[in-house]
Amino acid sequence: MENKIDEKTLKNLQELNSQFNTIKNQLGDLELQKHGLCLKVESLRGEFQVLEASLAEKHGKDAIVNLETGEVTRKEKEKEENG
Repeated sequence: MENKIDEKTLKNLQELNSQFNTIKNQLGDLELQKHGLCLKVESLRGEFQVLEASLAEKHGKDAIVNLETGEVTRKEKEKEENG
């Protein structure tokens, strides 16, 4: 005598397994996207540091650049703020 599950239960089991595998694949894809984005962030940080160093050399380490207008100002010294 053959010991089998009924067709309806088998189809349900197969569908659940298929959904599970699909989600696992999607999670893997998301992890790869996340890794790619992390690498891009590190690259942008490096570019930012190079540009920041160039700006500091040109305008001084205490320079502040307004990102909307491009205006360069100096940081106020703590003594001036407290005095």
